Amino acid sequence: MQAAAFGSDPSRWPLPAATTPMQRWIRAVAAGGQGHYAVAHTELSALRRAQPYGPLASLASSTQGSLLRQLGWHTRARGWDGRALALAGGHPEARIDALVGLAADALGIGRFAVSATLLRRAEAELAGSDLSEFSGLWESSASWEASVTRLPIRLAWVSAELAMSTGDGATAVRHAERGVAMADSAGTSARHRVKSNVVLAAALCSSGCLDKARAIADLELEITGHLGLIPLRWALASLLDSIGSGSRTEREVQTIKDAAAQAVRRRGGIWSHR
Repeated sequence: MQAAAFGSDPSRWPLPAATTPMQRWIRAVAAGGQGHYAVAHTELSALRRAQPYGPLASLASSTQGSLLRQLGWHTRARGWDGRALALAGGHPEARIDALVGLAADALGIGRFAVSATLLRRAEAELAGSDLSEFSGLWESSASWEASVTRLPIRLAWVSAELAMSTGDGATAVRHAERGVAMADSAGTSARHRVKSNVVLAAALCSSGCLDKARAIADLELEITGHLGLIPLRWALASLLDSIGSGSRTEREVQTIKDAAAQAVRRRGGIWSHR
């Protein structure tokens, strides 16, 4: 499950059964990346019943918020991310996750100043924390390293998205390129590398670099097909539906987009805008 959630095998399905609360969280993350929303929700619910308090409960709430946000439910996600922050206590990884989630929620409902403030708080937490002091939450050092590696990458994503939303394309590209560089240097999570390039393609589009955006989106669309990353596949097809593909017809892109949306529905996802 580690390789599916944070490693090189995000397409693995079915996933092994979880036997511990931590494994339930990892299984939920992996299932969510593939668009298996019903499975992810089931695991998170079971985790919260088994462990209703503390940093792992916080991470579960942040993941619940992320799953809702993927489908456009930013207001509902905000409640889960607020809960995650309350449950995090002094655990920096859980706090950073919650703050980044809240920043993304605020961005999604147009509260840009609030989003910027939350991102600054998350950056300060990341800069001022020794995350290794809290590695005992994890069942292995590899799991801990994979999890904390994603924190600055997620910060870069949401920072890029905020810049896009406020019309600052150059800043969006700079943040997105930072996310790509960190994901590439980490060398572990295939899903995070793809998502970083999705954000970069969108940032390039916002800055008027359509040819570069198109080239990245076309390549990553192919990769998401191989890796089974259905939510990201839908996002890429949606972008190419707007700017045009360099290698696929308009009808082919629309077919991929519709198929990804239908797969999300079959797997328990409910779109907020459909």
